[in-house]
Amino acid sequence: MTGPIRLYMTMSLDGYVTGPDDRPGQELGEGGGRLFNWLDHRLGDGPSGQVFTEAMATGAIISGRRTFELAGRWGGDHHDGVPIHVLTHEVDPDDTPPGSARFFTDVVACAEEARAAAGDRAVMVHGASAGQALLEAGLLDELEIHLVPVLLGAGRRLFGERGVAPVELELVRQLSDRDVLHLRYVVRR
Repeated sequence: MTGPIRLYMTMSLDGYVTGPDDRPGQELGEGGGRLFNWLDHRLGDGPSGQVFTEAMATGAIISGRRTFELAGRWGGDHHDGVPIHVLTHEVDPDDTPPGSARFFTDVVACAEEARAAAGDRAVMVHGASAGQALLEAGLLDELEIHLVPVLLGAGRRLFGERGVAPVELELVRQLSDRDVLHLRYVVRR
């Protein structure tokens, strides 16, 4: 049995995953750091601690290229040496990613290799564009949304103009903690 491919994303109530002007040196955009205040409670016994522990138990990572770069390529190790699969539009043969990271231009191959590497554990997905690509390819199984009660007003949206058919989701878990609501949805197929 294989684990799910699950998008983990912290989002403002108005749908933004970063503030405006996200770039190197200001990776979360202006005011975007507010989205991650809940991580201060990740080591506790509460819901945020539970969610963080589950995320760190994943067996592989799929990341969008932009997220990978803005995160400093995680120094080649996101957590516990799990393989990092980076979706990108093109691969520069002279660009060797650090650690276990590998570049993929094919979303299906990326998902298959990540799922095989993770075994029975979940695959963690980082990045709005990676999540969208997997969803559009029918490969995203779950969404773990950390909904923060703030309106950023601008920035990078999790789901901008998708231009595809509606996607039905089923809420399977809801955990409330200080300043965040953790929502897990299964993608209905």
